[in-house]
Amino acid sequence: MKVFEKQSNVFRILSEAVSEGIIVVNKDQIVVATNGSANEIFGYDEEELLGKPLNTLIPQKYHHSHSGHFENFVKHSEKRHMGRGRDLYGVRKDGTEFPLEAGLNPFTIYDNNYVMALVIDITERKEHEKKIQELNAVLEHKVEERTEELHRTIQELKEEVKLRKEAEAKAKESLKKERDLNELKTKFLSMVSHEFKTPLGGILTSATLIGKYTKEEQQEKRDKHLNTIKNKVKYLDNILTDFLSVERLETGKVSYKFSQFPLSKVINEVVYNANMLLKDGQRINYPNDIDEYTIEFDEKILELILSNLINNAIKYSSENTIIDLQVNFEKDVLIFKVIDQGRGIPKKEQEFIFKRYFRAENALLDQGTGIGLNIVKNHLENLGGTITFTSHENQGSIFIVKIPIVNNHKK
Repeated sequence: MKVFEKQSNVFRILSEAVSEGIIVVNKDQIVVATNGSANEIFGYDEEELLGKPLNTLIPQKYHHSHSGHFENFVKHSEKRHMGRGRDLYGVRKDGTEFPLEAGLNPFTIYDNNYVMALVIDITERKEHEKKIQELNAVLEHKVEERTEELHRTIQELKEEVKLRKEAEAKAKESLKKERDLNELKTKFLSMVSHEFKTPLGGILTSATLIGKYTKEEQQEKRDKHLNTIKNKVKYLDNILTDFLSVERLETGKVSYKFSQFPLSKVINEVVYNANMLLKDGQRINYPNDIDEYTIEFDEKILELILSNLINNAIKYSSENTIIDLQVNFEKDVLIFKVIDQGRGIPKKEQEFIFKRYFRAENALLDQGTGIGLNIVKNHLENLGGTITFTSHENQGSIFIVKIPIVNNHKK
């Protein structure tokens, strides 16, 4: 131990020349030498630590594990930092604990083993690290808050963009509907002008000619013009009825009145009115076995549907042809078929046949509004029914209407 006494110029020069605390212990973990920095760090007077066990400088709670670590270190005799990966603490003379770093260096003098520890008080560094950690924690918290705010802002922006897109889509849709409506109005006015002008001209002509046939033997000519006037008035009445139906369907004001009535009553009315429109040689095949059936449905709507289909069959068929009206019951479904031998519907235009104001190319020269089939389809859909068709150009068409009937019975 004398080799470490203060009178030893070598140890004194070496130990006091460094700012780190130097503590030398022997194999029994007894302090054999310290320098001024070590005494100052731990709060001891000069030579006060000599002869004391190393545990004097170690907090009580670490005593049980420190001996094993020290013996293992001495056994391997390697230079290294003590407590690598762990926080180390020392205890001062007044009992206060503080964080430290220790570099250990084993050596041998005169066959005696020693360990030199270079000790640094890192209290100030730890405080700085703590402050940095606290600042980092605050910063992380702020980053999290800002990130959350950013996410909320992004979400709000996304929602706003979504709402704007929806509003833009609605505006475009409204504009399209408005344009379509304006186009429909234009077509409507053009069609009304044409459809009303022609029959009104015919009525005026016939009424004028009737006034010229004053003799009794000219009654046949008067009857001919009277029938012309009746047909034209009936045609105009049908157009007005269609227009009213369109308005009611669009505004939702249409109401259906169900009642029980003989099926033959409606069919007789429809066929009777259609007979006035027949061309030369045309005839309507009346359905069989319907006189005994009473059904519950909207009578006026059924008349409108059948009148529209039969009138179309007459209009688009040539002279000397047959319009076949068939009626069948399948469970609770009433099925009508209107079969004609007319000009048919071009295949490329069949998908548009139920659209309002649509007229096929081969029907443009005939009178018509192009709204009848649209009205029929809308009424049927409202009442749970369907309308379908097959058609071949220049061969004819078959329109099939299916209507659900809740109550129907024979007389």
